[in-house]
Amino acid sequence: MRASRLVSLLLLLQTKGRMTAQALADELEVSVRTIYRDVDSLHAAGVPLYGDAGPSGGYRLLDGYRTRLTGLTEQEAESLFLAGLPGPAAELGLGEAVSAAQLKLMAALPSPMRDRASRRAERFHLDAPSWYYDPERSPFLEVVADAVWRSRLLEVGYRRWRAPEDVTRVLRPLGLVLKAGRWYLVAQGETRISTYRVSQIQSVTVLEESFERPEGFDLAAHWAASLEEFQARQYTGEAVVRLSPRGWESFSSHVLPLVARAAEESAVDDGGGVRVRIPIESVAHATGMLLRMAGEVEVLEPAELREQVTEAVRRLAAIYLPQPGVHLPAPATVSSIS
Repeated sequence: MRASRLVSLLLLLQTKGRMTAQALADELEVSVRTIYRDVDSLHAAGVPLYGDAGPSGGYRLLDGYRTRLTGLTEQEAESLFLAGLPGPAAELGLGEAVSAAQLKLMAALPSPMRDRASRRAERFHLDAPSWYYDPERSPFLEVVADAVWRSRLLEVGYRRWRAPEDVTRVLRPLGLVLKAGRWYLVAQGETRISTYRVSQIQSVTVLEESFERPEGFDLAAHWAASLEEFQARQYTGEAVVRLSPRGWESFSSHVLPLVARAAEESAVDDGGGVRVRIPIESVAHATGMLLRMAGEVEVLEPAELREQVTEAVRRLAAIYLPQPGVHLPAPATVSSIS
């Protein structure tokens, strides 16, 4: 375990440059004291590793030093063939490059490891898009990706969901995110960093001017924080509902994970059913969501939501239940033919 950690420490410094002891400890999930001991061990082994004191200090490798660690474990070699999704790579214009890299890696592996990696690729396939959604057409994805890579300003024509619908923006493209088969551009505008759906970009002009990325910007951390903020803005209301045993069992399949978690945390027994308190986006949205569960759910609060569900049930009854004095024909019988 320690040998593996020393290798990881070296590779971190090789790929990221100067890092503080605390940053290394966070990455490797150990204490700062452990990092100090590991650094002493590397010094003793002759690794040209040195540290600088002060606020901007940290550990780093001597300029030009590269590790010669070319070995891969079997599990690491196998996992590499699951790391690249062929569809998204092709959308970014990297399909051939990914295939070529995998071919070269396969050729370099020892025979037993090559066989195991081939079996992993044959038996596991990753499909990113969600069910029931056709892949989005994003004709400008490659252009946007190139601008992200080269840190070039973009002038985009963008179609929003709210008025004014069509706008023009000059953006600093910071990163691309693939979420449920859809591409999103994270970019800095005049005042803040925002998210743009790539399929909604109507035109793109790559400008000659380049830009400096915000210091310390972390795309993955920003995306996670954006999702949390979006959900907090989206779910501004609250409802209390009673679920039948069957409804409670299937509830999580009808709602988003955030709503399901809230239900689990607030669930109390209610005389053969389960009473839960859940966040809702709006009364209209919650009405449609709860009607999907038919008679397995009863709205208790708020009164407005209960009234809207009641009215929706009345309209359904007027369509599907026979009215007084109206006689519906009996269902046709189907004779069997032997």
